[in-house]
Amino acid sequence: MPQQTPPREIWRLPKVKAVTGQGKTLIYAGMAAGTFPKAIAIGERAVGWASDHVQAWIDSKVRASA
Repeated sequence: MPQQTPPREIWRLPKVKAVTGQGKTLIYAGMAAGTFPKAIAIGERAVGWASDHVQAWIDSKVRASA
C-alpha cells in the first residue's frame, strides 16, 4: 500500500518551535547559516515555514543521530 503524505501546511513560529524543540533564536540562526529551512512570507508582516520542509529537517537530524 502506498504511503500517504500529509497535506502541506504553513506553520507559524509557535508550531515550528513546538515541533522542533528549538527556540526562536536557534531557528533564525539556522536560517541564516543555511542549516534550517527558510521562512516563507505569508503576509506583509507574517512568515511561516512549509511543514514538509521542517519535517525533512527533523528527519535529517534523526538520520544523522543514528
